[in-house]
Amino acid sequence: MKIAVAIDGSENALRAAKHAIQLAQLVPEAHLNIIYVADYSKAKDERLLAQSPESLSLKREQKVHPILELATKAGVKADITMLKGNPSLEIIKYVNDNDIDQLVIGSRGLSTFQEMVLGSVSHKVMKHVDCPVTVVK
Repeated sequence: MKIAVAIDGSENALRAAKHAIQLAQLVPEAHLNIIYVADYSKAKDERLLAQSPESLSLKREQKVHPILELATKAGVKADITMLKGNPSLEIIKYVNDNDIDQLVIGSRGLSTFQEMVLGSVSHKVMKHVDCPVTVVK
């Protein structure tokens, strides 16, 4: 079974990741895919704060590796997929193109203003992926 969890470094994403790990532990031969999307609209702001492209990449990886460590400690096979672009569109495309069986996503991410203006990533993703979705509060 392919289980994916979309993360962005927020507390809700961490809770979603922990739930996905627990789910993967219950299913024999489950594989967890940790998805992180670097949002282009935020990348410009992050780049201004970063000293170099390497430090920007390191900051992004620091959001992902704790989740990978949690999965490894729990005995769950996991890997990381780093994508670039609009989070909801990239998650939808990745999940649908890779035959994911279950997606786990947090209910609210880091960009509260964007949710208010454009609608939440979890809501958009939920409506357009071809697999069951668990939204974690």
